[in-house]
Amino acid sequence: DRDIKMCGEAGVQAVFAPEASEVYPAGFTTYVEVEGLSTRLCGAARPGHFRGVATVVVRLFNIVSPHKAVFGKKDFQQLVIIKRLVEDLGLEVKIIEVETVREADGLAMSSRNGYLNVHERSSARCIPLSIGEAKRAFSSGVRASSAIIGDMKKIIEKEPLAVIEYVRIADPATLEDIDTITAAALAAVAVRIGKVRLIDNAVLSV
Repeated sequence: DRDIKMCGEAGVQAVFAPEASEVYPAGFTTYVEVEGLSTRLCGAARPGHFRGVATVVVRLFNIVSPHKAVFGKKDFQQLVIIKRLVEDLGLEVKIIEVETVREADGLAMSSRNGYLNVHERSSARCIPLSIGEAKRAFSSGVRASSAIIGDMKKIIEKEPLAVIEYVRIADPATLEDIDTITAAALAAVAVRIGKVRLIDNAVLSV
């Protein structure tokens, strides 16, 4: 109801909000999996997650037949996976990438932010600060991934409520770790603040 209200305020003309049974009819046994990309970064700690994402996105595309679909860069791995499956399966939909929207304190906008209490919210600022540090180091000429990762971890580890799941420098196309940055690179983090798992990233490029 809240989402529909927000859509109405934004001028949305139609909302498709199917029941689970409409997306996954009785006897549903077919799944879509983008190999390789789905097991890196967030996929390592969430096996099967991106199989679910890929499957439901393909189902929705087939039901709605959209000309365009919009996905945010905050969920960068999801974006890369969806772009790959659209290309591999020859789906006639244009994927539009949207920059990460940030709140006043720099935290990437996410519904999960609402689960943070006041102290956790303050602690979570270490996440965008670590991304900012990656940008600063890269801009100053640092190209060794280990050095950038080390600086990012120092910022996060100052916060006692923050537990690092991963801090990575990866190829933005393959999501594989890279040791030395020679082209565009993805700086990505996943951090738990209390019970809330938050992610953030930035593409480092000249």
